[in-house]
Amino acid sequence: MNDTAPERGTIQRMDNISIVVDDLAAAKAFFAELGLELEGEATVEGSAVDRLVGLEGVRSDIAMMRTPDGHGRLELTKYQTPSSREGDPRAPANTLGSHRVMFAVENIDDILDRLRPHGAELVGEVVRYEDSYRLCYLRGPAGIIVALAESIK
Repeated sequence: MNDTAPERGTIQRMDNISIVVDDLAAAKAFFAELGLELEGEATVEGSAVDRLVGLEGVRSDIAMMRTPDGHGRLELTKYQTPSSREGDPRAPANTLGSHRVMFAVENIDDILDRLRPHGAELVGEVVRYEDSYRLCYLRGPAGIIVALAESIK
């Protein structure tokens, strides 16, 4: 018998954030235009996936997008089965369970210009926060709020 207590579990890193989308191709194009790189794609299904997510008959396509520094990942998921439940893609930022992803960027105005053809819309406006950042919230794929932060130098 071992009298030592098991080692306490620790977090090593945040691996990724997953977002359920209705149009995987459009979501990939949006985040590629933002500057994320496609790391890989796969279709997942089977009993292990069903048990993991607590649904039956899961078949989903995923695309893993990576930030240029290689430290952050965004998993875009399109469920083929079962069909995704409708959410409110226009829900305000203070909605419980609302999702937002923030990216540090250079030249926020250029990025906004490039994302608008991909459906991006400002939630409010671009604001200057003290002498630190220019910030904005915009709506991206599936109504996700994407925040951009440009450091003021």
